[in-house]
Amino acid sequence: MISLSILDQSPIAPGSSAADAFRQTIELAKCAERLGYSRYWLSEHHDTQGLAGSAPEVLIAAVAAHTSRIRVGSAGVLLPHYSPYKVAETFRVLEALYPGRIDLGLGRAPGGMPGAARALRYGRMTRPGDDYPALLDDLAGFLYDSLPPEHRFHGLRATPVTAATPEVWLLGSGDTSARLAAETGASFAYAQFISRESGAEAAARYRREFRAGPFGGAPRVAVCVSALCADTDEAAERLAAPLLLRILRITQGDFSLQVPTETEAVRYPYTEEERERIAAIRSRLFIGSPATVKERLLACAAEHGADELAVVTMTERFASRQRSYELLAEAFGIGG
Repeated sequence: MISLSILDQSPIAPGSSAADAFRQTIELAKCAERLGYSRYWLSEHHDTQGLAGSAPEVLIAAVAAHTSRIRVGSAGVLLPHYSPYKVAETFRVLEALYPGRIDLGLGRAPGGMPGAARALRYGRMTRPGDDYPALLDDLAGFLYDSLPPEHRFHGLRATPVTAATPEVWLLGSGDTSARLAAETGASFAYAQFISRESGAEAAARYRREFRAGPFGGAPRVAVCVSALCADTDEAAERLAAPLLLRILRITQGDFSLQVPTETEAVRYPYTEEERERIAAIRSRLFIGSPATVKERLLACAAEHGADELAVVTMTERFASRQRSYELLAEAFGIGG
């Protein structure tokens, strides 16, 4: 049985603010718990006007405080920008506050435009991703108090000391993250919603090469997908038009925009080349009635050998977004 989770980017809807986006994040998390979703993950983006979630650690605390059972985590903390010691301490604090409910999802992407990446890495000389394997080793050492005697920080403990540690996931859209997850024993989440290719080969390699390591003892695969449900296929296509336009603009180098309105999307003067791009983008998304989306999502999960699906949904109006998750939960029967 496939588990369903939510990956929330805290989008800022047209005419609204970051504060509105955070209120919607908390409301959606409470709804997700009622509906039976397994996890609620918060993303990390910087210098992006359309997405409010630049500090997933803070949002995890807020979401966990307003829920009681659902697991809450990051998708993901961009480790190459930060000190592993600080990340370990932050997530030990979260684990102490909300024991048994915290996921530490890690990524190696820049998380924004080059200027933001440089500012986040101020004082560090390596390029993003260059030292990722070493950072993972150090993070494991701090999380599990297992730094080797020859390590320069041996004997230093990340505080507070907790009875358990968060679940660790490596997120990625290619082979590198799959290999590192397999080597370290971490769970692996494939970001299908930002990739132009299937992750089936990466997921298969992860399972084939997995060995127990500092982050876990058994392989587990999640696929992160972009999906939108409405009562009919036609209604879903109308709701998806703003998202398709936004993704098109991102492919053209504009990363700052909010989700356009449905009116903007309908009136946009697409060129023939842009229509071809839209068609290619549309083929990677899961849009339609609950039956249509469920069938395609189950096929995606089977292709990737996935245990879980983490769903990103973005619409102009929050009510449509929440309704999409309700329809998806009903289609999969996750509420019991």
